[in-house]
Amino acid sequence: MSARCETIGRFVLPVFRSLVAKELITTYHLTQVEAALKLGTTQAAISQYVNSKRALKGAEKFGNVLPQLRAMAVETASRLARNNAHPEDVGVDFCKLCPSFCSLKANLPREDYII
Repeated sequence: MSARCETIGRFVLPVFRSLVAKELITTYHLTQVEAALKLGTTQAAISQYVNSKRALKGAEKFGNVLPQLRAMAVETASRLARNNAHPEDVGVDFCKLCPSFCSLKANLPREDYII
């Protein structure tokens, strides 16, 4: 069994990154290449996030934490778009949410905490 933080990072962090990517493209009208540079990933990854081929497929499992994820994604995207954050700050912002995920563990499917 993995540490909660590791498992949450494996399952929930991609959803968060997807939400940030979509926010950068829809709200700030960045290209996929520009969004990729801001997030420290590839244009192909951004394309998959935008087309919901990566990460958001299983997002409904995290329904009880999606509002928090979305709020932090909006804030993170804003900071990235204004050049007030670096790609590594995305993980730091996500980590700020980790304690709330741990407290909501009972509301998440058990299999999401076992690798």
